[in-house]
Amino acid sequence: MDTPKSKKLDIIIPAFRGHSQSFLMVLDGISEEDALKRIEGRTNHIVWMAGNFLDMRYGLGAVLGLQEEFEFKDFFFQGKALDESFTYPTIQQLKEAFHKISPLVYQKLLEASDEELDKAFPMGMNIDFFPETVLNFVGMCIGREDYLCGQMGLMRRILGYEGMKYDFDKDLKY
Repeated sequence: MDTPKSKKLDIIIPAFRGHSQSFLMVLDGISEEDALKRIEGRTNHIVWMAGNFLDMRYGLGAVLGLQEEFEFKDFFFQGKALDESFTYPTIQQLKEAFHKISPLVYQKLLEASDEELDKAFPMGMNIDFFPETVLNFVGMCIGREDYLCGQMGLMRRILGYEGMKYDFDKDLKY
């Protein structure tokens, strides 16, 4: 495993890499048609969930100093509600965006210093037990990714797909 500059990220690095694997595995075999299905008009569809996952990655990258722009930001920025009038990107397009941003964010996580992670990062939460720092934003992003992978895993099963396989790709280094 790669060693981050900051020991504060020792738990984040394997989580980030694990989420990268989960993202790809949970989408494996999902048809483009099924990826746009909603359950009783009440759930988000898999494309929206995958896009929101990527919006988290791009947002994390921006906070860490990347200038990369998410091509599909207008659909997903900050958890923007699903809009059935939109023509959403395909799963394939989202996977391509994933492979573009993920190694860049991963490298930034490895390079982040304690000083950078301790910087104030106002999120407007105003919760006394939650200091609004870059480090805590990183943690929130990791938590959101975990949640979204779980949601997509549930949708897989609801749509009649096998459960997600845990066939980790040892060559995926981000």
